Amino acid sequence: MSELFAFFFRHSKWFVFALLAVISTAMLLSNDPYRQHVYLTSAGRGASTAYKFAGNVTSYFNLHEINDDLNRSNAQLQAEIVRLQERIDLLSESAIADTLQLDSGVPHFEFIVAHVINNSVSRPYNYITLNKGSNDGIVPELGVIDRNGVVGIVSNVGPHSARVISLLNPNFRLSCKIKRSDYFGSLVWDGQTPDEAVLEELPRHTVFKVGDTIVTSGYSAVFPEGLPVGVVLDDDTDHNQNFFTLRIRLFADFTTLGNVQVVVDNHAAELKALSAGEENDAKKNPFGN
Repeated sequence: MSELFAFFFRHSKWFVFALLAVISTAMLLSNDPYRQHVYLTSAGRGASTAYKFAGNVTSYFNLHEINDDLNRSNAQLQAEIVRLQERIDLLSESAIADTLQLDSGVPHFEFIVAHVINNSVSRPYNYITLNKGSNDGIVPELGVIDRNGVVGIVSNVGPHSARVISLLNPNFRLSCKIKRSDYFGSLVWDGQTPDEAVLEELPRHTVFKVGDTIVTSGYSAVFPEGLPVGVVLDDDTDHNQNFFTLRIRLFADFTTLGNVQVVVDNHAAELKALSAGEENDAKKNPFGN
């Protein structure tokens, strides 16, 4: 206690000065509204600055917690985006199944909706990968289309995915004809652009004009007759040849493939059995006697 009294005694001048300063300030402001306003404004500004400084310090030390909260919110938003995208894909698949229109009814054909998970358009031999496979009823040699036109044919199948030979592949040839006619030929990609192909081996007496629609001929168990393929751009034929070759602009946009349909012919096994029987008969009696 004696040390406390000694401290106050040593600094008594300063305490007396502070007390007198407070008393004089109170007396100065008590009868002067203007000075009271100036004082309160200055005090408020000083308090505001102090509060801001304290808030900045507190915010700095809370940055780690704030960052964690942002990351958690980010993860929740990302999960919600994924769920919405899955929902959109399901709705798109349902919509595609209802929008495809064929030129002729083929009730023995069914369509399995799938999604493209890999696709190439700029290679000499292009392929497509689907997100469905044998577990979904897909087998090799099934045709693949989208809402615009023919896309390709299934070549290899796994339990959960399938590989498709794209129409943009010289190994894939498609029997096509000019719509509302019986003139048909073989469509093949010539490797020039991903939106064009050529229709070869059309008979010389074929009647056509630029803008005519090209559709599938139906002369196989892969694609039904009348599926849209493209339109005639021009005649690439050397007129000394016996067949026409037409340049075709494809309906399917291979650069933006999304949902597709795999064409299932429920009569394919029957047709193959008949073809096998015809081949066996030809081998047994090659001269037809």
